[in-house]
Amino acid sequence: MPLARSLSMTSLNGLPQWEDEDLPVEDLLLFEVSWEVTNKVGGIYTVIQTKAKTTADEWGEKYFLVGPYFEHNVKTQVEACEPPNPAVTKAMDTMKSQGCQVFFGRWLIEGSPYVLLFDLGSAAWNLDRWKSEFWDVSNIGIPFHDQEANDAVIFGSLTAWFLKELSCQFDDKPNVIAHFHEWQAGVGLILSRSQKLPVATIFTTHATLLGRYLCAANIDFYNNLDQFLDSHLNHSDTGRRKRGKTKRTKQKVACMFDIDKEAGERQIYHRYCMERASVHCAHVFTTVSQITAIEAEHMLKRNPDVVTPNGLNIKKFSAMHEFQNLHSMYKARIQEFIRGHFYGHLDFSLEKTLFFFIAGRYEFSNKGADMFLEALSRLNFLLRVHKADVTVVVFFIMPAKTNNFNVETLKGQAVRKQLWDTAQSVKEKFGKKLYNALLKGEIPDLNKIFDRDDITVMKRAIFSTQRHCLPPVTTHNMIDDSNDPILNTIRRIGLFNNRTDRVKVILHPEFLSSTSPLLPLDYEEFVRGCHLGVFPSYYEPWGYTPAECTVMGIPSVTTNLSGFGCFMQEHVADPAAYGIYIVDRRFRSPDESCNQLTQFLYGFCQQSRRQRIIQRNRTERLSDLLDWRYLGRYYMHARHLALSRTFPDKFEMEPSAPPKTEGFRYPRPSSVPPSPSVSQHSSPHNSEGENEDEEERYDEDEEAERDRQNIKSPFSLGVLPQGMKKQHGEYRN
Repeated sequence: MPLARSLSMTSLNGLPQWEDEDLPVEDLLLFEVSWEVTNKVGGIYTVIQTKAKTTADEWGEKYFLVGPYFEHNVKTQVEACEPPNPAVTKAMDTMKSQGCQVFFGRWLIEGSPYVLLFDLGSAAWNLDRWKSEFWDVSNIGIPFHDQEANDAVIFGSLTAWFLKELSCQFDDKPNVIAHFHEWQAGVGLILSRSQKLPVATIFTTHATLLGRYLCAANIDFYNNLDQFLDSHLNHSDTGRRKRGKTKRTKQKVACMFDIDKEAGERQIYHRYCMERASVHCAHVFTTVSQITAIEAEHMLKRNPDVVTPNGLNIKKFSAMHEFQNLHSMYKARIQEFIRGHFYGHLDFSLEKTLFFFIAGRYEFSNKGADMFLEALSRLNFLLRVHKADVTVVVFFIMPAKTNNFNVETLKGQAVRKQLWDTAQSVKEKFGKKLYNALLKGEIPDLNKIFDRDDITVMKRAIFSTQRHCLPPVTTHNMIDDSNDPILNTIRRIGLFNNRTDRVKVILHPEFLSSTSPLLPLDYEEFVRGCHLGVFPSYYEPWGYTPAECTVMGIPSVTTNLSGFGCFMQEHVADPAAYGIYIVDRRFRSPDESCNQLTQFLYGFCQQSRRQRIIQRNRTERLSDLLDWRYLGRYYMHARHLALSRTFPDKFEMEPSAPPKTEGFRYPRPSSVPPSPSVSQHSSPHNSEGENEDEEERYDEDEEAERDRQNIKSPFSLGVLPQGMKKQHGEYRN
């Protein structure tokens, strides 16, 4: 089938037509530098870990990850080995001879990539000298009290030192590509460029420093991006205004934001300068989403060359067409927790109970927890007014400072276990009596099959479930309970898990673990057992949580301010029909966005069980969009671009043609009528007069096959950028 082509930065087939041959990796070395190599801090760890197999398959023994050495991480994640490249060995030996400890091995993740880890402690004695050298190069001063920034200087200096020693081993080949992630690794890039090392450099920002801080301060960030100016621009503009050469009004000038001033007030000015210098020093600058590209253009004053969307290793989440069964299995495990948590108040049907959740860093506003709670209050009102028989239990999985599990939560699980043991004991005794009666050819007298002791035991079990307080809204003892924003909002909206509430709330301020005495599930198992993930983030450069829901076949709510939401809007014709609900937080007021979120949640509650099953099937089919085997091509394109800019005599690329058509869009399901009158954004929700038989006649398997063919078509393209052809061992026009 003919495919539409575009050069949209995030269009799946928007990259130039690529030929069958790859880069000559035998003549190249690729180093990917990040603070989160073998060191889990945030989402960048997931990016690097899940992308490693795809990159390792492409580059083989020419691919190395560079990160900091932490003994507790290395002991459990890294297997020591010798470097496969003699030049790498010599560079390491040179650094070791001068007192710097360098560790080499294989990271024990899928793909088993090589890792090169620097021990910062062994080189810390050079800190003052390296800070002075960094000042000479960049005029950026690092305060002594900022340990993270000081560590970044040590890490970056070691990285640049290694790349310098490595480049000294070569005359002409191999050429080196160094890809740096985030400002913590940026010092190495800045120093490499200042020393004019023959290295093609790429810098990826996964979120701007100042953007995250400003969004947390409840500033209308995205609608005021054009108001962020540099200090020197403000001063020069003021001078022109005094001379009568500017037409800006005083009112407009008054609402402008001074980037340097905003960073200084938050005591991150030096970090912001490190980030911005890295962006401008890199041969190629990339970011993870279109929304972050817009942000970077205004905050960092450079438009990204390539947008590199984040993917996942889909095999990790593949359930071999059993994901529906896994949903039922893990849902039953969550139901067991609910039985204990709500003992004495379990007057709702678990078969008609939906499980919603939000998870991530505890950033109350940035992650949208504030809007989610407000929407839950409105949803609770709607369900009560319409006398719905559906109950919604909402989990907040956001780590915070706690003392331990609270007593009431532990007691609930103990009561549930005691009731289970009692029921099993009575059942076993009943079974023996029934068995003996049947052997004699008798129908037992049910009035006599339970003796007085059995009745007494069951009565005591019933009395043990009596409760004189409401089920707790949190599973742990919070250290700063009175100032916790989630708990304070719960108090304000009054969601205290009353019997009359149709929305119940549980805050679990700790990451999930299969060894927990409360909810013994790891995160993936928990997600599979839920019905809907809700992530109405205000600041989310990508958004791995809804992406993980998608590949596990769980519908989710995201926003048009998240990279994931923008990506789905661009590439899926009707995201809601596939279980991706996108809240407009950019062009609507907060109240309007909250109402839209409430309608999404209420519409989801109205779906039948069969409709939810159909929707989960559709959601899971979108997982191909998020596979690194496809999204990794954007990183390939960035490497080609960096090589062509650094070594133009060896690597050339033709300029991209202007876009002519829209990029590939995943088609809406054939079972969804194209009429705009379909309620709830074409979600699989029946209208009142819809015939159930029509739904039965709809062949889910046929639709799935059509969708898979549609998405595979654009991915059948080749793999090399247009204009790069191999000539005499090199790539030229």
